[in-house]
Amino acid sequence: MTTVVPWEVAMRGLPLAARAYAGGVIALAFGVIATSSLTGLCWPRLAILAALFLVTESSAATLTIKRARVSMSFSTGLAAVVLAGPVGATLIGVTAMLTGRRDLGLIKRLFNAAQYALSGYAAGAVFLCLGGHTYRWGEADWTRHVLGPFVGALITFVTVNLALMAAVLLISRQATWREVLATGRLVAPWCLAFGMIGLLIAGIWPTAGGLSAVLVLMPLFTARWAFTQIAAQQRAQAATVAALCQAVETKDYYTRGHSERVAYGSVMIARQIGMRTDRIDRIRYAGMLHDVGKLGVPTKVLQKPGQLTEEEFAAVQLHPMRGEEIVRGIDFLDEALGGIMHHHERLDGTGYPMGLVGEEIPEFARIIAVADTFDAMTSSRSYRPGLPIQTAIDELRRGAGTQFDPVLVDAFLTALDRQGWVKAELVPPPEGDEVETTQRDHDDPSTPIELTGA
Repeated sequence: MTTVVPWEVAMRGLPLAARAYAGGVIALAFGVIATSSLTGLCWPRLAILAALFLVTESSAATLTIKRARVSMSFSTGLAAVVLAGPVGATLIGVTAMLTGRRDLGLIKRLFNAAQYALSGYAAGAVFLCLGGHTYRWGEADWTRHVLGPFVGALITFVTVNLALMAAVLLISRQATWREVLATGRLVAPWCLAFGMIGLLIAGIWPTAGGLSAVLVLMPLFTARWAFTQIAAQQRAQAATVAALCQAVETKDYYTRGHSERVAYGSVMIARQIGMRTDRIDRIRYAGMLHDVGKLGVPTKVLQKPGQLTEEEFAAVQLHPMRGEEIVRGIDFLDEALGGIMHHHERLDGTGYPMGLVGEEIPEFARIIAVADTFDAMTSSRSYRPGLPIQTAIDELRRGAGTQFDPVLVDAFLTALDRQGWVKAELVPPPEGDEVETTQRDHDDPSTPIELTGA
């Protein structure tokens, strides 16, 4: 998208208000250009900066944050502020329309160009107001007082850029305030870091001239390569988690999709309480893997109809510990391990495997317990239909303060009211396929194992 792409905005199907906003931003940007004087601009310098901008803008770095990308052209935009002034930076921004990305339609290209142009113009104005001045060829000692004004311009550039993007997301309801703020906190430091490279470009320009544009490509593309490796590692991590989930659900056909729904519900709670984006990723993993310990429980115990013996129940109670043992060596899970290990603890201390009380129970485990129980209650099983949503809500409220953290129950119900829930329906296995399935699920509140087991 544009220099900063904290979210991919889908321009197709935007509501009228969002389209009007995008049109207003585009009109404002081109109005600034139409009313600005182009005299005194160094066109060869602008041409070099525009070429550098297009190369870097077409090769955005993908972050590990969902839908987040930072374009390396951020550095070029800030260099243009110093080397070409507000109007020159605005013109450089307009060239975003010519980026090599093929996934951008006309409206998206125009909005990107306008977003970048307005960011450059505002940053340039702040740069001049703080005492900076545009570089003139042959000027000696021009960098003496440039650092302070440049930092002010950089902060302005980042702020305007992110604000313009956030506004269209909020107006179009493609993101909530919490998502905007959480992602902005993570993306902004990378924007600032790339922007500081613009000072490097401007600093070596008096010595290297246009060659400075070539010299900075190596560190920029090295940074892009590093981001690419991190993103590839994250995809590998997600594949690892998905494979473990599939192994669990292959063992129990009728609970297929349960892990994903528990992860979804856990994320709902995490977002509602304002959890950091990086922790939200880990709670998602914890929710998906909370039952991985089933792999260590004998199938004959999981498949037994009716009430379990004490020995069999003890084997079921070990599944959180088995799960923690299975994934303990996976470093990226980190805090998720506590959620897997303790999601069957209860606030009153009567849970398992360790009988923890209150806040002794890790936050991840308390979150998963709420989502896990709700999905178990509303999911259909081979021996009974899923409970109505309202019945499950009443059951959660009844257990708040004894089994569940009441703050997290309230957070879940608030998010549920806003987002809704898709109940899992019973899907019979394909004819002729031999599948393993439990007769009673340890998560099911109707099982004799627990009154409201999560």
